[in-house]
Amino acid sequence: MNRTSASSGPSGTAEATGAGATATPPLSHGLKQRHLSMIALGGVIGAGLFVGSGAGIAAAGPSIVVAYALSGLLVMLVMRMLGEMSAANPASGSFSVHAERAIGPWAGFTVGWMFWILLCVGIAAEAIGAAGIMVQWFPGTDSWMWVALFMAMFCGTNLAAVSNFGEFEFWFAALKIAAITIFLVLGVLAILGVLPGTDAPGGSHLTGDGGFLPNGVNGLVVGLLASVFAYGGLETVTIAAAESENPVKSVAGAVRTAMWRIALFYVGSMVVVVTLIPWNDKALVAEGPYVAVLNHLDIPAAGDIMNVIVLIALLSAMNANIYGASRMSYSLVTRGEGPAFLGRVTGGVPRLTVLASSFFGFVAVLLSYWWPDTIFKWLLNMVGAAVLVVWGFIAAAQLRMRSRLQREAPEKLVVKMWLFPYLTWVALAATVGVLVLMLRESDTRSQLYATAVMAIALAIIGYVRQRMSVARQDADQG
Repeated sequence: MNRTSASSGPSGTAEATGAGATATPPLSHGLKQRHLSMIALGGVIGAGLFVGSGAGIAAAGPSIVVAYALSGLLVMLVMRMLGEMSAANPASGSFSVHAERAIGPWAGFTVGWMFWILLCVGIAAEAIGAAGIMVQWFPGTDSWMWVALFMAMFCGTNLAAVSNFGEFEFWFAALKIAAITIFLVLGVLAILGVLPGTDAPGGSHLTGDGGFLPNGVNGLVVGLLASVFAYGGLETVTIAAAESENPVKSVAGAVRTAMWRIALFYVGSMVVVVTLIPWNDKALVAEGPYVAVLNHLDIPAAGDIMNVIVLIALLSAMNANIYGASRMSYSLVTRGEGPAFLGRVTGGVPRLTVLASSFFGFVAVLLSYWWPDTIFKWLLNMVGAAVLVVWGFIAAAQLRMRSRLQREAPEKLVVKMWLFPYLTWVALAATVGVLVLMLRESDTRSQLYATAVMAIALAIIGYVRQRMSVARQDADQG
């Protein structure tokens, strides 16, 4: 199998260069440490946590805490593996570059373009969600107007200097962190019974109403699947770190603080919610768990407050997804895995890949209007399990890369995976296990099948390209 080696381009980050790749133009290093810190902190807080977690609570009951803790442990292992490889070889293509170097060009091609499609479909979903909130606030307006505005705004932001992306994400993240911190403080005070107008609930909601596991193991499995996908998006920080002032230090710092962020924001929030109100309260799904808790605590205008926070979370995700998609496709193009003309960089920004990623996202929005129940639904299903495929490639790449680094460049192991290789195998097995669990539910089963079709198609294309590249090299040498 053809292997590629790392080369440090002018950008100062390692990119794998496949056959047919052009010289890597320089990306800027305009992201400051404060940008990376906030991107790492805010990247874990998405609209799925604020709203989507209600369905998981309704299925799993109080055991949703266990579901989020288990999936959180898996994410910690994945981020640790990714951090090890990204600190050793920072690259704008992140895990796609690592997969190419460790497994082969076909793997980098597959996981890179799969992640790009995932982010672009995410751009569309977030634009539609944000537009829906704006239409609620301004009933006389049309959804398409807000979609066009948001798409143009964040495409423009990403076309400018990367520091603009960093500034937007810095303030978005700051607002999200402030909101969830206030929520957690109010929740803890209410649990302790020291918040005015509240009584300490004790463990009545945790053990009553059917017990801690009211819907049995099946309910826990549904909650586990819901929680796994709520963690998506953490990978972007390793992409952004490649354009920071000190990529190695930035990656190492972001990964090392991932554990307490996950425990505090996700698991802590679920503990507060299921302790304060009954898990079968219909408001958890109808209004979202955060609004339900704030209403329970008689916080004025709770719904409007959370709508603002959810809007911020959606816009933040749009901004981050356009950035991540543009850098991933740029990395693929410079490694000869995409149209070469898209690899041009001006002003330290790959503007053509920004435009291409935004365009694909906008086309996906149009598909949601024209064929919401057919093509757009198929697109959503196609990326339903994509993040798990990405995690699987990360684990497989780290298994091979770690041995190579220990042998060839041990000084690059700034971040090390714990108990290697045992926990890497645990993470890989857990990822496969979640994919198997997706077969249990009809909705997730259809997502798994659609994602499998996309993954297999990309892998075949990538492998054929790899064999053709080897054949060309052999012919040139002969």
